[in-house]
Amino acid sequence: MTSALLKTYNRTPVAFESGQGAHLYSSQGDTYLDFGAGIAVSSLGHSHPHLVEALKSQAEKLWHTSNLYQIPDGERLATRLVENTFADVVFFTNSGAEALECTIKMARKYHSSQGAPEKYRFITFEGAFHGRTLATIAAGGKAQYLEGFGPAVDGFDQVPLGDLEAVKAAITDETAAILIEPVQGEGGIRTVSNGFLKSLRQLCDEHGLLLAFDEVQCGVGRTGKLFAYEWADIEPDIMAVAKGIGGGFPMGACLATQKAGSGMTAGVHGTTFGGNPLAMAVGNAVLDVVLADGFLETVNQRGIRLKQKLARLADEFPDIIEEVRGVGLMMGLKCKVPNSDVVEALFNEKMLTIPAGENVVRIIPPLIISDDDLDEAIGKIETACAKLRISEQEAK
Repeated sequence: MTSALLKTYNRTPVAFESGQGAHLYSSQGDTYLDFGAGIAVSSLGHSHPHLVEALKSQAEKLWHTSNLYQIPDGERLATRLVENTFADVVFFTNSGAEALECTIKMARKYHSSQGAPEKYRFITFEGAFHGRTLATIAAGGKAQYLEGFGPAVDGFDQVPLGDLEAVKAAITDETAAILIEPVQGEGGIRTVSNGFLKSLRQLCDEHGLLLAFDEVQCGVGRTGKLFAYEWADIEPDIMAVAKGIGGGFPMGACLATQKAGSGMTAGVHGTTFGGNPLAMAVGNAVLDVVLADGFLETVNQRGIRLKQKLARLADEFPDIIEEVRGVGLMMGLKCKVPNSDVVEALFNEKMLTIPAGENVVRIIPPLIISDDDLDEAIGKIETACAKLRISEQEAK
């Protein structure tokens, strides 16, 4: 039977019926270890009891009203995000791309409201991924995402990641902001140095620019801090988040300082579904878990253990694994063989991973993984690498 779905995905031939923790169960009765977490979305794994109860409880009361009215759980979630970050204000969205759209509009509106409407350009970085809308594919600048969609949205100047002199050279009288992922996910788990991020903060302060962080993939505990910017001991002016903040329920948020958000007055931006009661209930439930005493410390410990074990495998299979990258539970294997071969080999071992740029395989498990889950993952990776080695040798 021909699928009625638009063919924008080459879907792997497996369907999942249920999940528990770090495992998924297929309609064929197979068990898979999920170290892709829905592309860093299922932050608390599958069927987490606290999230399930929060969603069920809210679903029995109220799904949707409108942002024309007050939504108390949204006020509560915004307050908790403000209390635990640099931000003063929050705008809720349905996705990461929407959070980035709000980020872009907010930075431009800020300068316009300050009497400088000519300041609308963003400096962005090669390898970045900021979403699939017309503006965010222009911000990312990747040719394959831009092709066929007409003229790219104007206002984005890309420079090499980590090249401070190129950033300085790109600043003009029209520059409004610098937009960066502290850890590039789609770009290949490329971790930006703390020194570079501090230098960007200094440049923004010197030139009157806003510093915007995209923490859609690396935020909400993924790196071992609530948000990755904390590692650099600096603060952005605007930050887009999504994925893990909903634990699998579609939601995102744009966080900002009072100053950066000052141009976003009544009527200049909006959303029909963003901040709906269901999303807010789940978002608060996610924070209940992630902000609990010891949770992020455990993520750090698991991340260190995972990195050590992956490093051992890289030593054992230097013909398969070139480099281990990442921080916390956002890891990547830069491969010597095509990363698609590694993803397929792991799938054959009933382990789910995600490909990325620079021939990297992303290892991004739920934040609630156990030591047993880690051991299971390492065993599957070791087996997959051994089989790939044999295949490579037979092909020669």
